[in-house]
Amino acid sequence: MLGSTHGTLTTDFRARVVACGEEPHAIVHSMAAAAAEGDLDVSGRPLHAPVPDLDRFFRPESVAVIGASDTEGRPNTGITRQLIGWAERVGARLYPVHPGRESVFGRACSPSVADLPEQVDLAVLLVGDPLPVIEELAQSKVKFAVAFASGFAETGEEGAAAQARLAAAVERSGLRLLGPNTNLNAFEEFRDDLDGPAIALITQSGHQGRPVYTLQELGVRLSHWAPTGNEADLETADFISYFSQRPEVGAIACYVEGLKDGRSFLLAADRAARAGVPVVAVKVGRTETGARTAASHTGKLTGADQVVDAAMRQFGVIRVDGLDELQDTAALLARARKPQADGVVVYSISGGTGAHFSDLATGAGLKIPTLSEEKQRELHEWIPGYLNVANPVDNGGHPVGDWRGRKIIDAILADPAVGVLICPITGPFPPMSDRLAQDLVDAAEATDKLVCVVWGSPVGTEGAYRTTLLGSSRVATFRTFGNCITAVKAYLDHHRFATSYRSPFDEAPRTPSPSFRKAQALMRPGHQLSEHAAKQLLRAYGIRVPREQLVTSAAASVRAAGLVGYPVVMKASGARLAHKTELGLVKVGLTSASQVRDAYRELTDIARYEGVELDGILVCQMVERGVEMMVGVTQDALFGPTVTVGLGGVLVEVLHDAAVRVPPFGEDQARSMLGELRGRALLEGVRGGPPVDVDALVEVVLRVQRMALELGDDLAELDINPLMVLGRGQGAVALDALAVCR
Repeated sequence: MLGSTHGTLTTDFRARVVACGEEPHAIVHSMAAAAAEGDLDVSGRPLHAPVPDLDRFFRPESVAVIGASDTEGRPNTGITRQLIGWAERVGARLYPVHPGRESVFGRACSPSVADLPEQVDLAVLLVGDPLPVIEELAQSKVKFAVAFASGFAETGEEGAAAQARLAAAVERSGLRLLGPNTNLNAFEEFRDDLDGPAIALITQSGHQGRPVYTLQELGVRLSHWAPTGNEADLETADFISYFSQRPEVGAIACYVEGLKDGRSFLLAADRAARAGVPVVAVKVGRTETGARTAASHTGKLTGADQVVDAAMRQFGVIRVDGLDELQDTAALLARARKPQADGVVVYSISGGTGAHFSDLATGAGLKIPTLSEEKQRELHEWIPGYLNVANPVDNGGHPVGDWRGRKIIDAILADPAVGVLICPITGPFPPMSDRLAQDLVDAAEATDKLVCVVWGSPVGTEGAYRTTLLGSSRVATFRTFGNCITAVKAYLDHHRFATSYRSPFDEAPRTPSPSFRKAQALMRPGHQLSEHAAKQLLRAYGIRVPREQLVTSAAASVRAAGLVGYPVVMKASGARLAHKTELGLVKVGLTSASQVRDAYRELTDIARYEGVELDGILVCQMVERGVEMMVGVTQDALFGPTVTVGLGGVLVEVLHDAAVRVPPFGEDQARSMLGELRGRALLEGVRGGPPVDVDALVEVVLRVQRMALELGDDLAELDINPLMVLGRGQGAVALDALAVCR
């Protein structure tokens, strides 16, 4: 968790220390050196993902199998046999280790790791309790270990405590551990007769990676499989960082049940984004609801999964729902060349098929451009004039069976506005479908543009599918409309993202601003601030608030109203007041001294009756004629501080129209947040209303982010609601604020 800066630094720098070959006692020195080099942000967290040197894990020169067996019927025997075969394939020397055996499968067996004839790169632990073995491995300077044993965090509190002890022992040892509760997937046999960029696979559940692994049978290359298990040490982030630097990896496919550390994951995703390597992930937990006891509106708006979703989008991780989508999307992204245009043409032998597919594609956000009149005239040279060729292109069926079919495909692909050609074939109709499939394959070989085919037959044994389409490395073949659309959209989105990506960590603040020192003096650890104190916190970060004065008498309220200027708003201010409107502790539109005096008495009477302790009554400037928004900060258990923006006012919890981001992020992401809102049209002006000052709203979001980064855990919650965004060029004013200190 990011809640403990010290703990985060220890974990992240441990990976860096081990990768550099240093001893654990050098961690503190490395932290100090990194701070001097500017590798830490303002809150003391790392700004770059370490890349563990996993070459000796996947391609060791020597392997020890601890608990090796050749007794038939025992689980360890099957594992030992598989490891022997794997070691031979990767060219590693394998040593069985067992105190009660002289040999295993004809190989001399050592009683312990210390008795091995050489220092080994990898130790595979076939023992029920790996903890006692870790120290022995450390003394023998083993680089990596794999623990298959179960019965750890997956079993409950007692198992979690056992896993914590194992993780601590690994931390002290200096080796890197995969597992526990992992399996043999890292030692699978991968086909070496396939060419092109490969998929690297990461799964927390080995069985869930099987659909991606079997892509090899369809001609898609796989290079690695990392079954991370319980992630007591090595985690998903480590493998993303490593795979993104491998030249043979074209895409990374992940099945994730839970992230060990949010910050590590984002740093790894950032490293992949810098390298231009797409990461496709199934993340379990879409229906999870964040268990919060938030006092603010903000904390009630975003569940934990919404934060994960937003964080992935920020760093270009493509989230899909199913394993079928994972395999199809990863395969396309690994092998397809960079798009030359974002226009998609749907080409079919049936008007109904083309219309259906185009509806789905347009609804998913794909651009289906109308072809130019010149291009349509060209297509009508081969397609009957009564058929629609504007896009989707309907050829009527017969042209695909002769020389005209290839002419049509080439003409479409020659259009500079077209980047993708998709041909849905809902069922085989030989010989025309055979000719169509071959024409599509031949055209794909002659172009740099993406050609996709949806083969809708439920049989899947047809030669046009099994031999022609799957035999092509240039045609992307799918079995369903939905998977094709998902993959193509991910393909276009990824390359659009990669073209403009700038790492937010490069621009993250390294040193505290002058605002931070002012804000520190205003914080009250363990307390909720009054509205007046919360607004002072906003002022410290340059966020505009109304003219207002805090008063403690009726006479003072009248004097304050004269200074602030009528009309005024009067509100009770107290450290324990979260929602004043519901208690009747807000009076709006007061225009005279008598109204102000009466309002003061009424507000204090209500507070006394409700048992609310006040620090005074706020007499505030009344601000009208704007759009009410909400901006806030909450602490996520996985990612730490998060920033939320959405429609504000009294309906904020009813509308639930909000977007969230994990700091750090730049102006582009702040504007993207506004684009995600269902009510974004309000900012542009509706029903004759003028547009509001979006630039000022973006500036408030960025200033709140700076506050979240600098105050870190000390700011448990912040809720600015409403933030009145005024007309263009007039700014934004925080009319109310709530802040909770930790």
